[in-house]
Amino acid sequence: MANDTDVSKFMSLVLRHAPHEAGLALDEAGWADFRVLCSAIETRFGVSENDVRRIVDENQKKRFVVLGEKVRAAQGHSVAVDIGLQASRPPALLFHGTKASNRAAIMAEGLSKRRRHHVHLSIDRETAEQVAARRAGESLILEVDARAMQAAGAEFFLSENGVWLTDAVPPKFLTSSSEPDRP
Repeated sequence: MANDTDVSKFMSLVLRHAPHEAGLALDEAGWADFRVLCSAIETRFGVSENDVRRIVDENQKKRFVVLGEKVRAAQGHSVAVDIGLQASRPPALLFHGTKASNRAAIMAEGLSKRRRHHVHLSIDRETAEQVAARRAGESLILEVDARAMQAAGAEFFLSENGVWLTDAVPPKFLTSSSEPDRP
């Protein structure tokens, strides 16, 4: 039987980027049939629907939302969906964690969403450090002057799991600091 992390990573893959890998069809808001997802997970990993529900409930980052017989990723999609986010007033500072080797490019070009719908930002430095620690090498923690960005016309959205989202962060709103290597 697979561990919870393997199942959670597979769920992130199919609910955010590649629904076809689990035989899923996402509606315009990113919702999929929960039982179809559970069936694909049982076939692939040998875990039950109850295990999937437990994994969703215990996921620290609250990456998934189950509503009745539907399930979706809270944010992070690269496939075309509209999860119905409403513009929100951000705190004065937000944070973004990445690899220090990205510093020059980011400070020159800013943060872009790339293949995702939004740039993901954290409410605190500790969360950004956790994000950065998932990548090999020295960490880079960026401070985002979210209040100034919003005053300049940028929109921010707060996902269901507490991740702040925006379309891009121009370099003039970024301050960088590095953190030591993570094991």
